[in-house]
Amino acid sequence: MNPYWLIGVAYLLGSIPFGLLVVKARGGPDIRSTGSGNIGAANVARTAGALAGVLTLVLDAGKGYLAVWLAGRWTGGNFHWMMAAAVAAVVGHMFPVWLRFKGGKGVATGLGVFLPICWQAVAAATVLWLLVVAFWRYSSLGSIAAAAAMPVLVYLYYSPHRAPATYISLSTILISLLVLVKHRGNMERLIAGKESRLGLRR
Repeated sequence: MNPYWLIGVAYLLGSIPFGLLVVKARGGPDIRSTGSGNIGAANVARTAGALAGVLTLVLDAGKGYLAVWLAGRWTGGNFHWMMAAAVAAVVGHMFPVWLRFKGGKGVATGLGVFLPICWQAVAAATVLWLLVVAFWRYSSLGSIAAAAAMPVLVYLYYSPHRAPATYISLSTILISLLVLVKHRGNMERLIAGKESRLGLRR
């Protein structure tokens, strides 16, 4: 019997709005009504401080990791199901049922789902994000660069000297495209020179 229920579990894990919960727990406002209105780590950091932002980043990445890890654990490391869980977790973060399907942009959760699949690609994407943010101070630009590079990084690092399975490449491209589409507004503001630079609440 195919464990299709794993996709539902991955979606529900991904849909936990940790950014919203972290800010609420610190006595802050509804994160959706402040800053960019996004529930992700960058907006949480701007609104509630660096610690809250880091905590949101870790929790959002952790739920993605857990979704894929559980799929691998239950199926004996079947990468078909692990990639299906990865996509479901990212979709859950972006379109959570609890928030009327209006969620985050999937960057941290996207990195988290790839940790059990190809941690080397995650490490390279993280370095790329840090370099872009260090030079230009745009968190969104770093996220866009990392998302765009992820299919190439997985291709290079998943199985050196041999192309990864087609379903792994296609799933990675799908996740990257979802993240990029979610950043459409950021891209427009970057082009117009109106995007906010990375900054933390004092």
